[in-house]
Amino acid sequence: MPKVKYSQKHEWISVEDGVGTIGITDYAQGQLGDVVFVELPEVGQRLDKGAEAAVIESVKAASEVYAPASGQVTEVNESLADDPAQVNADALGEGWFFKIALADPADLDDLMDAHAYAEYVKGL
Repeated sequence: MPKVKYSQKHEWISVEDGVGTIGITDYAQGQLGDVVFVELPEVGQRLDKGAEAAVIESVKAASEVYAPASGQVTEVNESLADDPAQVNADALGEGWFFKIALADPADLDDLMDAHAYAEYVKGL
């Protein structure tokens, strides 16, 4: 089972065989409201940890998605172009944004596990 880690900016990353799948948390999609548009990075693009990677527009606001780890984009979720509401319906599943080949697995060391993230959100 891939281990899922969470950032303070409400991204999640699930890593399997050196590839991280990245999206936003259920908390984040709830705060945004109905997602109406998602701008994804380009396949092949190199992202540094903490850099802006994607943009989400909702009925309430536009928000950035940051790379929780450094790496090269290997795949993007093309289906979000036609159905951005997948982010609201299944933020931790079908609503994923992009995948990266991790440059350094140690990038994940300062991210939170599910319990720590739940505690973090309680404090917001």
